[in-house]
Amino acid sequence: MKSKILSKLPNHLKTFIVDQHYNNYTAQNHAVWRYVMRSNVAYLNKVAHQSYLEGLEKTGISINKIPKLEDMNAILSKIGWAAVTVDGFIPPNSFMEFQAYHTLVIAADIRTIEHITYTPAPDIIHEAAGHAPIIANPEYAEYLRRFGEIGAKAISSAKDDELFEAIRHLSIIKEDPNTEASKIEEAEARIDVISKTMGKPSEMAKIRNLHWWTVEYGLIGTIEAPKIYGAGLLSSIGESKLCMSDEVKKLPYSIKAADIEFDITKPQPQLFVTPDFAHLSLVLEEFANSMALRKGGLEGIQKLINSKNLGTIELNTGIQISGVFSEVIEDEGKAVYFKTAGPTALAFKNKEIIGHDKEYHADGFGSPVGKLKRINLAIEDMSPTDLEAYGIYEGKTVVLEFKGGITVEGEIITGKRNLQGKIILISFKNCWVKHGESILFQPDWGIYDMAVGAKILSAYAGVADPGSFGLRFESPKEKTHKIQYSNKEQNLHGLYSEVRKIREKKNLDNKSILELENIFLTLIAEYPDDWLLSLEIFELVFNLEVPLKNQVLAHLKNLALKPEFKNLIESGLSLIK
Repeated sequence: MKSKILSKLPNHLKTFIVDQHYNNYTAQNHAVWRYVMRSNVAYLNKVAHQSYLEGLEKTGISINKIPKLEDMNAILSKIGWAAVTVDGFIPPNSFMEFQAYHTLVIAADIRTIEHITYTPAPDIIHEAAGHAPIIANPEYAEYLRRFGEIGAKAISSAKDDELFEAIRHLSIIKEDPNTEASKIEEAEARIDVISKTMGKPSEMAKIRNLHWWTVEYGLIGTIEAPKIYGAGLLSSIGESKLCMSDEVKKLPYSIKAADIEFDITKPQPQLFVTPDFAHLSLVLEEFANSMALRKGGLEGIQKLINSKNLGTIELNTGIQISGVFSEVIEDEGKAVYFKTAGPTALAFKNKEIIGHDKEYHADGFGSPVGKLKRINLAIEDMSPTDLEAYGIYEGKTVVLEFKGGITVEGEIITGKRNLQGKIILISFKNCWVKHGESILFQPDWGIYDMAVGAKILSAYAGVADPGSFGLRFESPKEKTHKIQYSNKEQNLHGLYSEVRKIREKKNLDNKSILELENIFLTLIAEYPDDWLLSLEIFELVFNLEVPLKNQVLAHLKNLALKPEFKNLIESGLSLIK
């Protein structure tokens, strides 16, 4: 990775990156890209936000062929962004974290000709042609980065993970032309079952809704005459036209969109219109204020427990505890003790505290939160004189009684302070920690380390110091199906390749026309339903007075009698004419 931006990506994100394998794209794949791009750009000239059309040129997106990642990165670097290729859907937290690092995630695969107008799976048309151009607008690019920064810390539920895997599976098999219809029905039924048992929407579910209704399917301007800026609309021939009709309801964009769910496999019944890009950031900040990231407290730690995933809480002293949170003891609506299960690390300002890594705290970590009984002053706010008065100093055996019924009794060994000199951690030996009669820690378990802090200021997904923690995400177990083409299909792709070579010559001579005639004869004899290559041939001879022109047009008109080809062929012909 030569890009300065990509060199800053943390290791746990790099596990999702795959090679583009550019030479694996077939000539038909390039023809699909070209058809979609030509159709979209012709239509989007009228309905897309100006930034999209300007951004196509700025981000190096070619209309005629699938872009190479290295070429895109050479141009994206000039606007402070980069791109990586991945295998289909990746988990939402990771997807958004890439954005926080100014990196676009691009699915390496491209939709099949069967799904040319809309694909249920992420593909390079959607990701590269949809997302990349619009980030040339600095205001929107900053929104995208900030969204990634906040979204990466949104807490998901265990059910979210289950639903993600189910949706990923469905998108993979739906895009594979060899999948049996019964398998697709089974996958759709599974999603339906999971969806009905999701319970209360998590932070991640809600912020994904915001992402969907803005980054993917957003409109901008006025309700009466909006423009398109969402990548899902910009990359879909069908939906970019449908969304402008009265069939799709237009609503003013607000935080209410966080509660509107979406179905990724179907056209959307309503869309949201933002007056400008600045309004997107206002709504994002409004939502962020409702997250545990900013609210912390008992509710925040409960969200982490329900997620069953790695998370972090930060106390008001700045100490950060990262692990899988398993228990919380509450009193009068406040957390008074928390506990993690398994490897846990302590950090300050996102840097792991020396000696408090996940190997040292391999069996978990627990600590009281709050002030001591009968003392108004929090431990972290005590001066050296106060600490001595209350017996909180090294070598002293002390009993600390916290509000909420937690007691810590033991001999103080040492403590750690933050940059402001406030105590953030106290270590004890021969220590008992109790809640009433319940034992939370006992001397034969070793040294007891107690985090110091009166409040939980923040709770969020992920760990404070991923590098030191050794955080590593596993890439999705199910891989996108690599389509196995038959000999006949490979021969068809060969015909596409021959036509492409002829187009790239630019000037058609008699030999080229004869080659096109032979290709067309083979096409109607062996592949009578392949409409796209016939369109490409017609485009090449359209301005010539040759018999082939009328022959191809007659064939296309005959194919257009079939409902599944009608709109595709008519749109293609209108582009040529």
